[in-house]
Amino acid sequence: MPEQLTELKQTPLHALHQELGAKMVPFAGYSMPVQYPMGVMAEHLHTRADAGLFDVSHMGQVILTPTDGMAALEAGLEALMPIAVSGLAEGRQRYGMFTNADGGILDDLMFANRGDHLFVVVNAACKAADIAHMRAHLSDVAQVQPVTDRALLALQGPQAEKVLASLVPDIRAMRFMDVVSVDTVFGALWISRSGYTGEDGFEISIPAATAPDFARMLVDRPEVAPIGLGARDSLRLEAGLCLYGHDIDTTTSPVQAGLVWAIQKSRRAGGAREGGFPGAARILDELANGVAHQRVGLQPQTRAPMREGTQIWDAPEGGQTVGRVTSGGFGPSLGAPIAMGYVESGCAATGTELWGEVRGKRLPVTVCDLPFRPSTYKR
Repeated sequence: MPEQLTELKQTPLHALHQELGAKMVPFAGYSMPVQYPMGVMAEHLHTRADAGLFDVSHMGQVILTPTDGMAALEAGLEALMPIAVSGLAEGRQRYGMFTNADGGILDDLMFANRGDHLFVVVNAACKAADIAHMRAHLSDVAQVQPVTDRALLALQGPQAEKVLASLVPDIRAMRFMDVVSVDTVFGALWISRSGYTGEDGFEISIPAATAPDFARMLVDRPEVAPIGLGARDSLRLEAGLCLYGHDIDTTTSPVQAGLVWAIQKSRRAGGAREGGFPGAARILDELANGVAHQRVGLQPQTRAPMREGTQIWDAPEGGQTVGRVTSGGFGPSLGAPIAMGYVESGCAATGTELWGEVRGKRLPVTVCDLPFRPSTYKR
Protein backbone atom coordinates (compact mmCIF):
# COMPACT_ATOMS: atom_id res chain seq x y z
CA MET A 1 0.00 0.00 0.00
CA PRO A 2 1.40 3.45 -0.89
CA GLU A 3 2.67 5.39 2.09
CA GLN A 4 0.13 8.21 1.68
CA LEU A 5 -2.72 5.71 2.00
CA THR A 6 -1.36 4.19 5.23
CA GLU A 7 -1.68 7.61 6.88
CA LEU A 8 -5.31 8.11 5.92
CA LYS A 9 -8.07 7.99 8.50
CA GLN A 10 -10.78 5.37 8.13
CA THR A 11 -14.50 5.69 8.75
CA PRO A 12 -16.35 3.09 10.85
CA LEU A 13 -17.60 1.55 7.57
CA HIS A 14 -14.14 0.99 6.07
CA ALA A 15 -14.26 -2.81 6.31
CA LEU A 16 -17.75 -2.88 4.82
CA HIS A 17 -16.62 -0.78 1.84
CA GLN A 18 -13.87 -3.29 1.17
CA GLU A 19 -16.30 -6.19 1.58
CA LEU A 20 -18.59 -4.55 -0.99
CA GLY A 21 -15.74 -4.22 -3.49
CA ALA A 22 -15.29 -0.46 -3.31
CA LYS A 23 -12.42 1.30 -5.03
CA MET A 24 -10.90 3.40 -2.24
CA VAL A 25 -9.21 6.77 -2.77
CA PRO A 26 -7.74 9.50 -0.54
CA PHE A 27 -10.30 12.25 0.15
CA ALA A 28 -10.04 15.02 2.77
CA GLY A 29 -7.58 12.93 4.77
CA TYR A 30 -9.72 9.78 4.71
CA SER A 31 -9.76 6.56 2.73
CA MET A 32 -13.14 6.82 0.97
CA PRO A 33 -15.04 4.78 -1.63
CA VAL A 34 -15.08 6.51 -5.02
CA GLN A 35 -17.16 3.76 -6.63
CA TYR A 36 -18.36 0.18 -6.23
CA PRO A 37 -18.48 -2.62 -8.86
CA MET A 38 -21.80 -1.22 -10.16
CA GLY A 39 -19.89 1.83 -11.49
CA VAL A 40 -20.47 5.58 -11.16
CA MET A 41 -23.11 5.86 -13.90
CA ALA A 42 -25.24 2.99 -12.55
CA GLU A 43 -24.83 4.22 -8.94
CA HIS A 44 -26.05 7.67 -9.97
CA LEU A 45 -29.09 6.34 -11.83
CA HIS A 46 -29.91 3.88 -9.03
CA THR A 47 -30.05 6.76 -6.53
CA ARG A 48 -32.39 8.70 -8.83
CA ALA A 49 -34.66 5.67 -9.36
CA ASP A 50 -34.52 3.84 -6.00
CA ALA A 51 -32.18 4.64 -3.08
CA GLY A 52 -28.47 5.06 -2.53
CA LEU A 53 -26.50 4.76 0.71
CA PHE A 54 -23.55 7.13 1.18
CA ASP A 55 -20.90 7.04 3.89
CA VAL A 56 -20.36 10.68 4.90
CA SER A 57 -18.70 9.87 8.23
CA HIS A 58 -15.66 11.93 7.20
CA MET A 59 -17.69 15.10 7.74
CA GLY A 60 -17.51 16.94 11.05
CA GLN A 61 -20.31 16.49 13.60
CA VAL A 62 -20.26 19.06 16.41
CA ILE A 63 -22.52 19.70 19.40
CA LEU A 64 -22.80 23.25 20.71
CA THR A 65 -24.06 23.11 24.29
CA PRO A 66 -25.04 26.52 25.73
CA THR A 67 -23.36 27.67 28.92
CA ASP A 68 -25.47 30.82 29.26
CA GLY A 69 -28.79 29.82 27.68
CA MET A 70 -29.84 29.02 24.12
CA ALA A 71 -30.52 32.67 23.25
CA ALA A 72 -26.89 33.64 23.90
CA LEU A 73 -25.64 30.65 21.89
CA GLU A 74 -27.93 31.47 18.97
CA ALA A 75 -26.76 35.09 19.00
CA GLY A 76 -23.13 33.96 19.15
CA LEU A 77 -23.45 31.61 16.18
CA GLU A 78 -25.44 34.22 14.27
CA ALA A 79 -22.51 36.64 14.68
CA LEU A 80 -20.37 34.24 12.59
CA MET A 81 -22.60 34.05 9.51
CA PRO A 82 -25.23 35.97 7.52
CA ILE A 83 -27.85 33.37 8.42
CA ALA A 84 -30.63 33.68 11.01
CA VAL A 85 -30.05 31.27 13.89
CA SER A 86 -32.43 32.87 16.38
CA GLY A 87 -35.95 31.82 15.51
CA LEU A 88 -35.04 28.42 14.12
CA ALA A 89 -37.66 26.15 15.66
CA GLU A 90 -36.76 23.10 17.74
CA GLY A 91 -36.63 20.05 15.50
CA ARG A 92 -35.61 22.06 12.42
CA GLN A 93 -32.36 22.35 10.47
CA ARG A 94 -30.99 25.16 8.30
CA TYR A 95 -28.21 25.65 5.73
CA GLY A 96 -25.55 28.15 6.77
CA MET A 97 -22.07 29.38 6.00
CA PHE A 98 -19.22 30.92 7.95
CA THR A 99 -17.90 34.09 6.32
CA ASN A 100 -14.61 35.95 6.73
CA ALA A 101 -13.94 39.67 7.13
CA ASP A 102 -13.75 40.06 3.35
CA GLY A 103 -17.17 38.47 2.82
CA GLY A 104 -15.72 35.21 1.50
CA ILE A 105 -16.99 31.80 2.57
CA LEU A 106 -14.92 29.85 5.12
CA ASP A 107 -17.23 26.83 4.87
CA ASP A 108 -20.84 25.92 4.29
CA LEU A 109 -22.63 23.79 6.86
CA MET A 110 -25.90 22.55 8.32
CA PHE A 111 -27.10 23.38 11.82
CA ALA A 112 -30.08 22.05 13.76
CA ASN A 113 -31.97 23.18 16.85
CA ARG A 114 -32.26 20.12 19.08
CA GLY A 115 -33.97 21.82 22.00
CA ASP A 116 -31.23 22.24 24.57
CA HIS A 117 -28.30 22.42 22.09
CA LEU A 118 -27.37 23.00 18.46
CA PHE A 119 -26.01 20.24 16.23
CA VAL A 120 -23.69 21.33 13.43
CA VAL A 121 -22.35 19.34 10.45
CA VAL A 122 -19.37 20.81 8.58
CA ASN A 123 -17.30 19.75 5.59
CA ALA A 124 -14.53 17.20 6.11
CA ALA A 125 -11.68 19.28 4.71
CA CYS A 126 -12.67 22.27 6.84
CA LYS A 127 -13.68 20.61 10.09
CA ALA A 128 -10.49 21.24 12.09
CA ALA A 129 -10.53 24.91 11.09
CA ASP A 130 -14.28 25.18 11.71
CA ILE A 131 -14.01 23.68 15.19
CA ALA A 132 -11.15 26.05 16.02
CA HIS A 133 -13.20 28.95 14.64
CA MET A 134 -16.20 28.05 16.80
CA ARG A 135 -14.04 27.55 19.89
CA ALA A 136 -12.38 30.93 19.33
CA HIS A 137 -15.67 32.80 18.98
CA LEU A 138 -18.23 30.81 21.01
CA SER A 139 -16.28 29.81 24.14
CA ASP A 140 -18.10 32.44 26.21
CA VAL A 141 -21.53 31.03 25.36
CA ALA A 142 -21.05 27.33 24.57
CA GLN A 143 -19.08 24.15 24.92
CA VAL A 144 -17.90 23.12 21.44
CA GLN A 145 -17.87 19.32 21.42
CA PRO A 146 -16.73 17.41 18.32
CA VAL A 147 -18.60 14.11 18.00
CA THR A 148 -15.98 11.39 17.58
CA ASP A 149 -17.91 8.21 18.36
CA ARG A 150 -20.58 8.34 15.65
CA ALA A 151 -20.78 7.61 11.93
CA LEU A 152 -22.84 9.64 9.47
CA LEU A 153 -24.77 8.05 6.61
CA ALA A 154 -26.99 9.50 3.90
CA LEU A 155 -29.87 7.48 2.45
CA GLN A 156 -31.08 9.28 -0.67
CA GLY A 157 -33.64 8.64 -3.40
CA PRO A 158 -37.36 8.06 -3.98
CA GLN A 159 -37.35 4.78 -2.01
CA ALA A 160 -35.44 6.21 0.98
CA GLU A 161 -38.56 6.90 3.03
CA LYS A 162 -39.97 3.41 2.47
CA VAL A 163 -36.68 1.74 3.44
CA LEU A 164 -35.97 3.82 6.56
CA ALA A 165 -39.62 3.70 7.70
CA SER A 166 -39.38 -0.10 7.92
CA LEU A 167 -37.09 0.50 10.92
CA VAL A 168 -38.28 3.93 12.08
CA PRO A 169 -41.96 4.37 11.10
CA ASP A 170 -42.14 7.89 12.54
CA ILE A 171 -39.90 9.33 9.82
CA ARG A 172 -42.84 9.27 7.39
CA ALA A 173 -44.18 12.41 9.10
CA MET A 174 -40.91 14.33 8.64
CA ARG A 175 -40.62 17.13 6.09
CA PHE A 176 -37.53 18.55 4.38
CA MET A 177 -35.13 19.93 7.02
CA ASP A 178 -36.92 18.32 9.98
CA VAL A 179 -34.67 16.61 12.56
CA VAL A 180 -35.53 13.91 15.13
CA SER A 181 -33.70 11.65 17.57
CA VAL A 182 -35.03 8.09 17.74
CA ASP A 183 -34.00 5.20 20.00
CA THR A 184 -33.56 1.95 18.02
CA VAL A 185 -31.86 -1.42 18.35
CA PHE A 186 -28.83 0.30 16.76
CA GLY A 187 -28.79 2.99 19.46
CA ALA A 188 -29.95 6.59 19.19
CA LEU A 189 -30.30 7.71 15.58
CA TRP A 190 -30.11 11.46 14.91
CA ILE A 191 -32.04 11.80 11.67
CA SER A 192 -32.51 14.80 9.40
CA ARG A 193 -34.63 14.80 6.26
CA SER A 194 -31.98 16.31 4.02
CA GLY A 195 -29.03 15.46 1.82
CA TYR A 196 -26.97 16.72 -1.09
CA THR A 197 -28.33 14.90 -4.13
CA GLY A 198 -31.49 16.87 -4.96
CA GLU A 199 -33.52 13.80 -3.94
CA ASP A 200 -35.73 13.24 -0.94
CA GLY A 201 -33.78 11.40 1.70
CA PHE A 202 -32.20 11.35 5.12
CA GLU A 203 -28.91 11.89 6.88
CA ILE A 204 -28.43 9.58 9.86
CA SER A 205 -25.92 10.01 12.67
CA ILE A 206 -25.45 6.64 14.36
CA PRO A 207 -23.11 5.19 17.02
CA ALA A 208 -19.91 4.06 15.30
CA ALA A 209 -20.14 0.61 16.88
CA THR A 210 -23.48 -0.24 15.28
CA ALA A 211 -23.03 1.65 11.99
CA PRO A 212 -21.65 -1.32 9.98
CA ASP A 213 -24.58 -3.59 10.91
CA PHE A 214 -27.04 -0.79 10.18
CA ALA A 215 -25.46 -0.07 6.80
CA ARG A 216 -25.32 -3.78 5.93
CA MET A 217 -29.03 -4.11 6.77
CA LEU A 218 -29.79 -1.23 4.39
CA VAL A 219 -27.69 -2.42 1.45
CA ASP A 220 -29.21 -5.89 1.79
CA ARG A 221 -32.49 -4.31 0.71
CA PRO A 222 -33.07 -4.60 -3.06
CA GLU A 223 -33.96 -0.90 -3.26
CA VAL A 224 -30.60 0.22 -1.81
CA ALA A 225 -27.15 0.29 -3.41
CA PRO A 226 -23.92 1.62 -1.86
CA ILE A 227 -22.83 4.83 -3.58
CA GLY A 228 -19.33 6.32 -3.81
CA LEU A 229 -17.87 9.80 -4.15
CA GLY A 230 -18.04 9.73 -7.96
CA ALA A 231 -21.83 9.51 -8.13
CA ARG A 232 -22.18 11.77 -5.11
CA ASP A 233 -20.45 14.49 -7.14
CA SER A 234 -22.52 14.03 -10.29
CA LEU A 235 -25.75 13.93 -8.26
CA ARG A 236 -25.00 17.21 -6.46
CA LEU A 237 -23.90 18.83 -9.74
CA GLU A 238 -27.22 17.95 -11.41
CA ALA A 239 -28.93 19.45 -8.35
CA GLY A 240 -26.97 22.69 -8.84
CA LEU A 241 -25.41 22.45 -5.37
CA CYS A 242 -22.05 24.02 -4.49
CA LEU A 243 -19.01 21.96 -3.52
CA TYR A 244 -16.78 23.77 -1.03
CA GLY A 245 -13.28 24.39 -2.33
CA HIS A 246 -14.52 24.32 -5.92
CA ASP A 247 -17.70 26.39 -6.43
CA ILE A 248 -17.30 28.37 -3.21
CA ASP A 249 -14.25 29.34 -1.17
CA THR A 250 -12.72 32.19 0.82
CA THR A 251 -12.72 34.46 -2.27
CA THR A 252 -16.38 33.98 -3.25
CA SER A 253 -19.22 35.71 -1.45
CA PRO A 254 -22.67 34.20 -0.84
CA VAL A 255 -24.12 36.70 -3.32
CA GLN A 256 -21.68 35.79 -6.09
CA ALA A 257 -22.36 32.11 -5.38
CA GLY A 258 -26.12 32.50 -5.82
CA LEU A 259 -26.78 31.62 -2.18
CA VAL A 260 -28.90 34.70 -1.52
CA TRP A 261 -31.89 32.42 -0.82
CA ALA A 262 -30.10 31.30 2.38
CA ILE A 263 -29.84 34.86 3.80
CA GLN A 264 -33.00 35.65 5.72
CA LYS A 265 -34.60 39.12 5.59
CA SER A 266 -33.80 39.65 9.27
CA ARG A 267 -30.06 39.74 8.44
CA ARG A 268 -30.36 42.02 5.41
CA ALA A 269 -30.53 45.81 5.20
CA GLY A 270 -33.58 46.99 7.12
CA GLY A 271 -33.96 43.65 8.91
CA ALA A 272 -34.37 43.24 12.65
CA ARG A 273 -30.79 41.93 12.99
CA GLU A 274 -29.17 43.57 9.99
CA GLY A 275 -25.48 42.83 9.46
CA GLY A 276 -23.26 42.11 12.43
CA PHE A 277 -21.54 39.18 10.69
CA PRO A 278 -18.04 38.98 9.17
CA GLY A 279 -17.92 40.60 5.74
CA ALA A 280 -21.29 42.31 6.22
CA ALA A 281 -20.19 45.49 4.43
CA ARG A 282 -19.38 43.64 1.21
CA ILE A 283 -22.28 41.21 1.36
CA LEU A 284 -24.94 43.86 2.08
CA ASP A 285 -23.47 46.08 -0.66
CA GLU A 286 -23.63 43.21 -3.15
CA LEU A 287 -27.22 42.45 -2.16
CA ALA A 288 -28.10 46.07 -2.92
CA ASN A 289 -25.91 46.75 -5.96
CA GLY A 290 -25.11 43.42 -7.56
CA VAL A 291 -21.83 41.64 -8.32
CA ALA A 292 -19.29 41.68 -11.15
CA HIS A 293 -19.21 37.86 -11.48
CA GLN A 294 -21.83 35.27 -10.53
CA ARG A 295 -22.36 31.53 -10.50
CA VAL A 296 -24.44 30.15 -13.36
CA GLY A 297 -25.39 26.86 -14.92
CA LEU A 298 -23.61 26.04 -18.16
CA GLN A 299 -24.89 23.62 -20.82
CA PRO A 300 -22.17 22.55 -23.29
CA GLN A 301 -23.56 22.25 -26.82
CA THR A 302 -21.29 19.37 -27.81
CA ARG A 303 -20.69 15.99 -26.16
CA ALA A 304 -17.35 17.14 -24.71
CA PRO A 305 -17.50 17.77 -20.93
CA MET A 306 -16.21 21.12 -19.70
CA ARG A 307 -14.43 20.35 -16.45
CA GLU A 308 -13.20 22.51 -13.58
CA GLY A 309 -10.78 25.18 -14.77
CA THR A 310 -12.15 25.45 -18.31
CA GLN A 311 -11.90 29.10 -19.43
CA ILE A 312 -15.10 30.70 -20.72
CA TRP A 313 -14.89 33.19 -23.61
CA ASP A 314 -17.34 35.67 -25.14
CA ALA A 315 -16.48 34.76 -28.75
CA PRO A 316 -15.52 31.67 -30.79
CA GLU A 317 -12.28 33.43 -31.80
CA GLY A 318 -10.49 36.43 -30.27
CA GLY A 319 -12.68 38.15 -27.70
CA GLN A 320 -12.22 38.13 -23.93
CA THR A 321 -12.28 35.54 -21.16
CA VAL A 322 -15.43 36.18 -19.12
CA GLY A 323 -15.31 33.34 -16.61
CA ARG A 324 -14.35 29.78 -15.79
CA VAL A 325 -15.92 26.45 -14.92
CA THR A 326 -15.77 25.43 -11.24
CA SER A 327 -17.61 22.06 -11.52
CA GLY A 328 -18.25 20.09 -14.66
CA GLY A 329 -18.79 16.60 -15.97
CA PHE A 330 -21.43 14.31 -17.42
CA GLY A 331 -25.00 14.42 -16.10
CA PRO A 332 -26.19 10.78 -16.22
CA SER A 333 -29.86 11.69 -15.62
CA LEU A 334 -29.70 14.14 -18.52
CA GLY A 335 -27.51 12.12 -20.86
CA ALA A 336 -25.38 15.18 -21.55
CA PRO A 337 -22.44 17.17 -20.16
CA ILE A 338 -23.24 19.89 -17.60
CA ALA A 339 -21.20 22.45 -15.72
CA MET A 340 -21.34 25.35 -13.26
CA GLY A 341 -19.04 28.30 -13.08
CA TYR A 342 -18.59 32.02 -12.63
CA VAL A 343 -19.08 34.48 -15.49
CA GLU A 344 -19.23 38.25 -15.73
CA SER A 345 -22.70 39.42 -14.78
CA GLY A 346 -23.20 40.94 -18.22
CA CYS A 347 -22.94 37.41 -19.64
CA ALA A 348 -25.02 35.67 -16.96
CA ALA A 349 -28.52 35.88 -18.47
CA THR A 350 -30.15 32.54 -19.24
CA GLY A 351 -29.67 31.68 -22.90
CA THR A 352 -26.44 33.64 -23.35
CA GLU A 353 -24.14 31.90 -25.83
CA LEU A 354 -20.50 31.60 -24.70
CA TRP A 355 -17.52 29.39 -25.56
CA GLY A 356 -15.47 27.08 -23.37
CA GLU A 357 -11.87 26.29 -24.32
CA VAL A 358 -11.35 22.51 -24.23
CA ARG A 359 -7.90 21.21 -25.22
CA GLY A 360 -7.16 24.38 -27.14
CA LYS A 361 -10.46 24.44 -29.04
CA ARG A 362 -13.40 26.73 -28.23
CA LEU A 363 -16.72 24.91 -28.01
CA PRO A 364 -20.17 26.50 -27.62
CA VAL A 365 -21.82 26.56 -24.18
CA THR A 366 -25.13 28.13 -23.14
CA VAL A 367 -25.90 29.79 -19.81
CA CYS A 368 -28.83 27.92 -18.24
CA ASP A 369 -30.93 27.91 -15.08
CA LEU A 370 -30.03 25.88 -12.01
CA PRO A 371 -30.73 23.18 -10.98
CA PHE A 372 -30.31 21.02 -14.07
CA ARG A 373 -33.17 18.80 -12.91
CA PRO A 374 -35.92 19.58 -10.39
CA SER A 375 -35.28 18.57 -6.80
CA THR A 376 -37.73 16.18 -5.13
CA TYR A 377 -37.51 17.23 -1.47
CA LYS A 378 -40.59 16.44 0.63
CA ARG A 379 -41.92 19.86 1.59
